[in-house]
Amino acid sequence: MERTLVILKPDALQRRLIGEIISRFERKGLKVVGLKLAVIPRPLAETHYAVHKEKSFYPSLLQFVTAGPVVLMVLEGNKAIEVVRKLMGKTFGHQAEPGTIRGDFGISSQFNLVHGSDSPESAERELKLFFKPEELLRYPLIDDPWMAE
Repeated sequence: MERTLVILKPDALQRRLIGEIISRFERKGLKVVGLKLAVIPRPLAETHYAVHKEKSFYPSLLQFVTAGPVVLMVLEGNKAIEVVRKLMGKTFGHQAEPGTIRGDFGISSQFNLVHGSDSPESAERELKLFFKPEELLRYPLIDDPWMAE
């Protein structure tokens, strides 16, 4: 099973979309194995988004993601990274397909509700930034056999 980091950004919390977004991931068959509410400190945000450091949107991205509480979660499942990316939709809400999180709830180019790891390498790096190994749980669900290939 694959694991991925998901961050529900400050706009998702401000708009009271936490439950709706998490339920979409769960209904798809992904398992929540780590979950916490936090305010991301700026140094951690800088490390997390370091790949974007030279891009023009980097300062506003840091300001946005550190502006208020976020939900940090680790989702586990078959092809979790790919599944999460598809459920999120394209980066900009106005370009995202209806039926995706961003397509249904976003219109902004800057405030895009949710972050998900984009590769196994990113997921491994990002999970270590936000979660200690002992914060991630392993537990069975009754429908696990139905979610495997």
